[in-house]
Amino acid sequence: MSRSGYSEDCDYDNWQEIRWRGAVAAATKGKRGQSFFRELIAAMDRMEKKELIAEELEAEGAFCTLGVVGHERGLDMQSVDPDDPEVVAKLFGIAPALVREIVFMNDEWPHHTETPAQRWSRMRGWAEKQLAKGVEP
Repeated sequence: MSRSGYSEDCDYDNWQEIRWRGAVAAATKGKRGQSFFRELIAAMDRMEKKELIAEELEAEGAFCTLGVVGHERGLDMQSVDPDDPEVVAKLFGIAPALVREIVFMNDEWPHHTETPAQRWSRMRGWAEKQLAKGVEP
């Protein structure tokens, strides 16, 4: 099982996936999700070293996508289990479905061969695509 909790096991029904994608969409498009993505984009743009890590919120001064926001907020992420989406969601004030989606995109999509700089670029672009069009902050 991955940090996102997503599985390649296709032993689920189609309705379960439809409900899950609905939960992710609602979390992304909701007020908290949109606010989080605006904060994330701004925090990523302020990073000196435009690189992201996988598998951890932070390690040796480097951060995953969620960790960038945690660092900006001054959160203590050392004591947080990055594999527990419920705890991570509570720490960041977003839905667990959104935590899992961000972690999946950061750690697992599209493949494991990209560099930290390539991950930063991909995740920055992805975050911007999550913003609702025509909606003011």
